[in-house]
Amino acid sequence: MFDPQDFRLDGKVALVTGASYGIGFAIASAFAKAGAVICFNDINEEKTENGIKAYREAGIEAHGYVCNVCDEEQVQKMVAQIEEEVGTIDILVNNAGIIKRIPMVEMSAADFRQVIDVDLNAPFIVSKAVIPGMIKKGHGKIINICSMMSELGRETVSAYAAAKGGLKMLTRNICSEYGGANIQCNGIGPGYIATPQTAPLRERQADGSRHPFDQFIVAKTPAARWGTPEDLQGPAVFLASDASNFVNGHILYVDGGILAYIGKQP
Repeated sequence: MFDPQDFRLDGKVALVTGASYGIGFAIASAFAKAGAVICFNDINEEKTENGIKAYREAGIEAHGYVCNVCDEEQVQKMVAQIEEEVGTIDILVNNAGIIKRIPMVEMSAADFRQVIDVDLNAPFIVSKAVIPGMIKKGHGKIINICSMMSELGRETVSAYAAAKGGLKMLTRNICSEYGGANIQCNGIGPGYIATPQTAPLRERQADGSRHPFDQFIVAKTPAARWGTPEDLQGPAVFLASDASNFVNGHILYVDGGILAYIGKQP
């Protein structure tokens, strides 16, 4: 029977990686409003402190940790510290990620590996660290921040598309391996979201016109706009809550309809 309380996260411990700003911050803030206790990490002390300050200004007492999510030893220590200080992690959002917009033939193997490391290996490492606690507790939610590039290719993003495509399949495999332990692993595939990372693609030109890529995205999106981090909050709360207990191995695309749309005839 439907119960609106199924969407609540009261008392749940949520870890959102790379959540000192942007999409991760928006998702963690929504979790807090739904009742969750928020933990997050960032790569260095300065970014982590800035994140704690941002949460405090939003009225949220978040627990911040300095951790490189590509470093398995650091991740294991962070998860153990969270379990000791806050509690067993009920919800994990693998949000930390990078993109390098470089044509493939100009991209070094080192740059390619770095993107794969942050966007694919790190979600594996963090998920691996939290799953035993979820099994012991009898439930868990893992949300991987995928991308439309889990489905589509585009110029200059070969490493990012490869990583996000891999993350889609990692999502399905975690579902396959641990669904029987009452762990639901799903993904969110954002469309083009207005964040600091995409700001260069939305800069006005010298004559005041829109950036060509900005024009392209708005024309390709049935919603006729870029998304906002807030557009991801409802879907994330749903996938983190008991309302989604029979949703597993699914990628929920929050893209304003881009993947459904072939585009206007020239």
